[in-house]
Amino acid sequence: MDGTAVTEPGDTTGATADGETGATAAPGRTAVTEPEPATGNPATGNPATGNPATGETRTEVTGETALAEPESGTGETAAELRPAGEADRRGPAARSRGSVRHRIALPVMCALSTALYLALSLIRFSHFQVSSYDLVIFDQAVRGYSHFSAPTVPLRGVTGGFGMDYIQLADHFSPILAVLAPFYWIHDGPETLLVAQAVLFALAIPFVWRFTRRVLGTPHAYLVSVAYAISWPIAQATAVEFHEVAFVPLLSAIAVERLHAGRRLPGLLAVLGLLLTKEDLGLMVAGLGAWLFLTGQRRLGAGLALTGVTAFEVIRKFLIPLAGGDPTYYTRYPRLGQDLPQMLWHALARPHEFVAMLFDDHSKVDTWGLLLWPTLFVCLLSPLFLAALPLILERLLADSDNWWSTGWHYDAFVVAILLMAGVDGAARLIRWLERRRRPRPGHGLRLTYAAAVFAVAVTTVPYRPFDNLMTPDFYQPDPRTEARELAMSMVPDGVVVEASDDFGARLSGRATVLWWDYQKRGTPWIVASVNNDLRGLIDSYLTEGYELRLDRDDIVVLHRIGA
Repeated sequence: MDGTAVTEPGDTTGATADGETGATAAPGRTAVTEPEPATGNPATGNPATGNPATGETRTEVTGETALAEPESGTGETAAELRPAGEADRRGPAARSRGSVRHRIALPVMCALSTALYLALSLIRFSHFQVSSYDLVIFDQAVRGYSHFSAPTVPLRGVTGGFGMDYIQLADHFSPILAVLAPFYWIHDGPETLLVAQAVLFALAIPFVWRFTRRVLGTPHAYLVSVAYAISWPIAQATAVEFHEVAFVPLLSAIAVERLHAGRRLPGLLAVLGLLLTKEDLGLMVAGLGAWLFLTGQRRLGAGLALTGVTAFEVIRKFLIPLAGGDPTYYTRYPRLGQDLPQMLWHALARPHEFVAMLFDDHSKVDTWGLLLWPTLFVCLLSPLFLAALPLILERLLADSDNWWSTGWHYDAFVVAILLMAGVDGAARLIRWLERRRRPRPGHGLRLTYAAAVFAVAVTTVPYRPFDNLMTPDFYQPDPRTEARELAMSMVPDGVVVEASDDFGARLSGRATVLWWDYQKRGTPWIVASVNNDLRGLIDSYLTEGYELRLDRDDIVVLHRIGA
């Protein structure tokens, strides 16, 4: 929307969607009552435009369309939850019934989505299909917080040569993980993280819904929200266990929806949460600032842009080293420079090289297509796209093909923003067409777009991990499950154990797990799945002080004698 606050004709009380009253225009924005005479707005000097066929008028203002806000700060107005120009002709009783239906439908959507994500992640966990990297790392960090101690991650520290006391904050700046610590008092294990991620992903749905309802309409909001819930980035992130990205769709959706509604406090609190989730999310915050700046909120937008860039540089260059990390470890941009200023200078000095790097590999082209296609590419028409762009550039410009792929969790960082940008871009395109009187009144383009977004999301399901839930074999346990369970039962609680990927997460709740990377460290216990290529390595352990406690179905348990 463009930012004009809209109040319902004949509704002088400003009734909210929750039945409240007292609506006023958001600070710094222009409120316009529809319909108005087609002669313009003398108070602002802005010309009025309208559709004679529908009686709809709208005053054009500079910046983004602001929607009416209640002064009390409790709930949104009915006008705010409707797209511009859409009048609600229902009576109070009908509006109340509609509000109740939404309050039931949204929690049901969240519950069903949570169940979907849990089914995929917990079944994989129970069938030994999850990896030590990165689930065990986050499990160890949150366990540290839950014990009111440092978030040490022995698995990451030992594997990287940093030692057992390596702190998670030295790897990635994610202090927000501490909010999950109380849940470890209920269940101390990585399953808690899988449940938390499922809930966090699902909780973004109401904010995507509110934004879409405000910009396009109510049925449209349900279609786009379901498209988010079953989107391939969420499926992919769910399938690769747990990462800090669990917080990002929710926080980014809150930030966009609340700031778009003029509710700065909750929006800025969500922005703060993003800065505490990962060091490079300062780039997303800068992008949010650019969006606000271009849509009329210049002071707030400039402040967020500056805050985001500053936070990115301070965290990477000062806070991560303070925790014992290397600020250059994840800086893999040899063709651009060693830090953000150098990369920006390269982009300005050699823009053709900069752009070419974004498409110089087929996997990058695939990633662009897979990210933009769920919005039918119209997200590119919205300034909100700028909030997602920095993280996309960060990945595709890096000298690491692992980051270019869509096979990990990286795309979930931007999925909510891209879908909301698509909604905004579609609304802008439709308004542009309406001003030229291309579509006929009641053309239904908004609903057509939302239905298309939903359809695209459905078509991607068979090609991404949610497809596993439709395969009967997925629910069948591994034939070696009995041997695996026996192997784990032989490892005492509280010991240090090296484990292959399939065992690490299952042991992490009761032992200090290290990753078995074939380096001989004298670890007391080793539990691993092996193949014929590793048999010689197992035999060498037996000559160096280990005894073989179990060797069954290519699963071995080794114990160092005397440990």
